[in-house]
Amino acid sequence: MTKLLLSLHVLAAVLAVGPVTVAASMFPGALRRAHSAPGDREQVAGLRTLHRICRVYAGIGIAVPAFGFATAGSLDVLGNGWLITSIVLTAAAAAVLGLLILPAQDQALTAAQASGPGPALPPAARLALLTGVFNLLWATVTVLMIVRPGSTTGA
Repeated sequence: MTKLLLSLHVLAAVLAVGPVTVAASMFPGALRRAHSAPGDREQVAGLRTLHRICRVYAGIGIAVPAFGFATAGSLDVLGNGWLITSIVLTAAAAAVLGLLILPAQDQALTAAQASGPGPALPPAARLALLTGVFNLLWATVTVLMIVRPGSTTGA
């Protein structure tokens, strides 16, 4: 059962977190292009698509910690420091995505869709920074999951 849970955890991470990291990373560039070509429907459609990918896959991403907790329980490693650190970093990544990135993308999309003078687009640089932090948190979690300090696997 542990192997099945671990497989589902890894698959959920790849299939849910991967698209969010890519789409969120692409959003600031698309925002810059939309800002330089106001009224361009294709640019706005691109922003809309990237934001939808981020929103939908963020929701699907809840499966990652769910399978992770099940796997950790079956491996009896819930109290290990590397896992607790990974849980905290995962929660931080989720907070950055849900509380900072997605609302900023939503605001940018609303501004880009507004006809005539509307609210200013949020700075793409801030979104790029937030996305970089999100991606760095996930990269750190990935390394912790593989290296597992104190592991006897020789990794």
